[in-house]
Amino acid sequence: MKTQWGVFSSVTQVVHAAKEAFHVYRRVSLRERKQMIQAIREGLYSYSHEFATLACQETGMGKVADKIIKIKLALEETPGPEDLQTHTTQGEGGIVFSEPYPYGVVCAIHPSTNPCETLINNTISILSAGNVAIHCPHPRAMEVSKYITKIINQIIMDKFGICNLVTTVDSCSLSYIKEIMNHPDVELILSTGGSDAAKCALSCGKKVISAGPANPTFIVDETADVERAAYCIHKGASFDYNITCTSEKNIVVVQDILPQFRAALECLNVYYVDSISEMLQLSKILLTEDLEVNRQYGGKSADTILKDAGIVTDRSYDLIAVETVRIHPFVTKELLAPLITIVKARDFDYALQIGIEAEQGCHHTAGIHSSNSERLRRAAKAFGTAIFVKNGCSLDGIGICGVGATSFTIANITGEGTVTAKDLVRKRRCVCVETLSSYA
Repeated sequence: MKTQWGVFSSVTQVVHAAKEAFHVYRRVSLRERKQMIQAIREGLYSYSHEFATLACQETGMGKVADKIIKIKLALEETPGPEDLQTHTTQGEGGIVFSEPYPYGVVCAIHPSTNPCETLINNTISILSAGNVAIHCPHPRAMEVSKYITKIINQIIMDKFGICNLVTTVDSCSLSYIKEIMNHPDVELILSTGGSDAAKCALSCGKKVISAGPANPTFIVDETADVERAAYCIHKGASFDYNITCTSEKNIVVVQDILPQFRAALECLNVYYVDSISEMLQLSKILLTEDLEVNRQYGGKSADTILKDAGIVTDRSYDLIAVETVRIHPFVTKELLAPLITIVKARDFDYALQIGIEAEQGCHHTAGIHSSNSERLRRAAKAFGTAIFVKNGCSLDGIGICGVGATSFTIANITGEGTVTAKDLVRKRRCVCVETLSSYA
């Protein structure tokens, strides 16, 4: 099976290979585990540009330059085995250890939007926790995912002589994913994205860590540094054509500063739409007749969208901002395109109300730009999201600012939030009782 380099033609083969690999891996010391993770980081780094290019070509979504940034972020900032936590309590009766130990075989489901960085991020987290991985890529990213899996196996095999710690199937359909998830030898399901597979995972009767739908909403109030707020929002929403699940999608602005905010956005190469005619033109291509999202434009450039909508411009744009009402489908649906909505509110309290409604209880990502500390506190508490950004860019929420762990699985459904190695282990209470000699 070693010649397979982690890619198998059937569910039976891939699960058997992963289970056998786990029996070997569980004997590897923590020190060797750390060395393996470091080898993966170093070995994959030079492939960043190739992976990003292949992902764009296969999925038809996103920008190569931005995908390179995300891939390098996953390699550099995903926590390794050092993320695991051990606690000790000592008393007269003995010692109690609270220690992590692996589940075993993990089924990891990936989205089409961030295939490379999610696979790499999850691989580092899963192996750091002492588990082995069966990756289930999105069909639109199958080839690049298999390629990365093979390279990871080659790195591990060359340096440590172990194969199939990371595996996948040759083709991945929903029926295959269901079969893997329900296999008795699979102990944990790690689901990224709001796909049908994620819904199936929750019905498997196993431990599930699951991400879900998102509709990131940010508030800009009248006390904010408007130019900085516009800069941060442009940076996050235009990044990789806004297909990252944490990127700004809806902006609720207190109306007193809307003219200033609009001017700041337009200075940052944002095409601002406030006419009904242009809004209808955009709606015709970005929405279906049933007012659902037209996935054909997911991850496409702002220029492509404007051109196909019949909107003539004299230059290239990074992002489209559409001023609209709170109930428009652009607000309530996640487009996964370089378009943000601008919804005005008469004051902060109303802005907070609109923002919470727009986020729709996904508990994924939200944020605020304000210099009022009480409003920062109120908004964070009211949204209750897994990621909440104060006076920053959405990208800061996944560690691109250099602070905090990086994760591309945001478990808003099951509540773990940004998932790292510490979330992928069982918690064991190990008790060492004081000597029994006193009872002799």
